[in-house]
This record gives sequence, structure tokens and C-alpha cells, in this order.
Amino acid sequence: MTTSSGILLESGTNELEIVTYHVGNNLFSINVLKVKEIINPLPVTPVPESHSSVEGVVQVRGEILPVISLATALNLPTTHPLEETKLIISELNKMKVAFRVDEVQRIQRISWDQIGEPASLSMGLEETTTGVIKMDDKVILLLDYEKIVYDITDKTSFHVSEIGTSEGMKTERGEKTIYVAEDSAVLRQLLGEILGDAGYGRIQFFHNGQEALEHVLHLAEEHGEGMYRFVDLLITDLEMPKMDGYHLTKTLKDNPTTSKLPVVIFSSLITADLRHKGESVGMDAQVSKPEIQQLVKVLDSLLL
Repeated sequence: MTTSSGILLESGTNELEIVTYHVGNNLFSINVLKVKEIINPLPVTPVPESHSSVEGVVQVRGEILPVISLATALNLPTTHPLEETKLIISELNKMKVAFRVDEVQRIQRISWDQIGEPASLSMGLEETTTGVIKMDDKVILLLDYEKIVYDITDKTSFHVSEIGTSEGMKTERGEKTIYVAEDSAVLRQLLGEILGDAGYGRIQFFHNGQEALEHVLHLAEEHGEGMYRFVDLLITDLEMPKMDGYHLTKTLKDNPTTSKLPVVIFSSLITADLRHKGESVGMDAQVSKPEIQQLVKVLDSLLL
């Protein structure tokens, strides 16, 4: 089973394609945009002293990829023999990984507003789940794949060196108010800490695109062009419950009052193949996770 660019959706429609799959008795999903291909299992070469969730590495089309057992990462039982499992080859945070799952089901189209937040989960998977989809009397979980990889790999890649952090520069940055739409608690904490260290301390976080949009539109309704006294720039993730970053950006850019608000997309989905999607909705810049150092440079170029 492979993915095809023919199923990719027009940007800004607030829709997405998901691949559903099983790990144990649980049903999960992954955004098609993150999936390169789905293949039968290959021989795995163990890697000494690796994380317990990392089975080892495989060679796929000349590339060496780590194999992550989602059953181990999620502390779930596996229901299929190894030879009957599947490997989902995924690209996120500028790296490729192979996620081992029990059984792949199908690709289907849904809207981001069908995805609820996982606060009500009682399955022990709240910390690794970004959304819950209820469909055909089934509960489908959308995992936080970035967090799974972050917990397994070197976390120092998210930290920024001391560049342009003179007291004068920090003072200028500190005068700017930035809104951030990001559903991952891990990323909200990291962005708060690292941007704060760089001097961007006036940050307001929103858990999804809908929350951010409602707040910005309220400012526009209350203050008109004067809204820019309260917010200077918006950073948005792409994958979020209720409303994705493409739809958020397009809605703001199509509104005469909010169109001047600079929007920076900060997502693991920023790749050469997908960069055109952000351009089509009018974003001002796109930065791939985890390049927070590049994000600071982009903020400086747009704000200072």
C-alpha cells in the first residue's frame, strides 16, 4: 500500500486524509501527509543501547530508518505475529521513521472539526494523543507522533544557541506580542521556554486553530485596525483538532482587517513536497520543526 499525491486536498478546506490502523485492539490514525508508504515487514538490525521502543533499523530504498514499535511506545499488547505486521514509513521533524503497527485498514477523508480534544480519554493514552475521532460507532485516536519521536530521540535538537541575544535585541523582542496555536503540550512548553530565553516573552498560547481564530476575529471586531496594538504575529501548527493551520491562515488572510497579521507556520509537515500548500493560503513564512533557531530568525525578520 502506498500513498499518492492524487488524494491530497486543496489547502484551507479544513479537511484531511487519514490512514487508520490497529495496534492491539485499539484503532489509531495518521495524517496521510506524513505517510510516505506502507510496506510489509523487513529484517531489522538491532541497535545496541537504543530506546526500548526502537527495535533497530531497516534499509528502505537505500535509506537506513529506525523502526519504532508503537505497541511498546504506547504500552499496548500486539495481536499479530511479526511477519503479519506492517511498517508505516513516515516523515516528520525532517526525519524518516518506520512505525510498526499490527494491521492497516484504509484511507478516509474527514474534517478537522470532527476531531475532538483527548481530555476525556481514560485509556492511559492522553499524553500521546492529540485528537479523538468518533466515526461509525468507533473511537479512532490521532497520535502525537512528534512527541513519540521526541521522547525516543535526542531532545537537544529543539534547543537554540545564543544568537542575537544582546540586551538591546531582547528588549526589542520583548515589545512584541505573539500568538501561538499549538495543540502539543510539549511544544507549547518548549516554545515558551526557548522563545522566552531569546527575549520573546509576550506569548499567548491557544490549543487549536479555532481558539486562535476566534480570539483574533474578536480583536478585529472590537478594535478594527487597532487590533495590531494587541498582537504582532501568529505562529501556527498545521495538525490541530477543530481547525488546522492551513484553514486558520486562509481565513485570516481572506479577511481585510486581519490580512496584515503575519502568520508563520511551524510544523513537522514543512517539506519540499508540501511547501506549496502553505504558500497557497498566503502564509508569510514556513519553518519546519524542530528548527526553533530558524524560527527566531524568521520572527526577527518579520517583526524587528
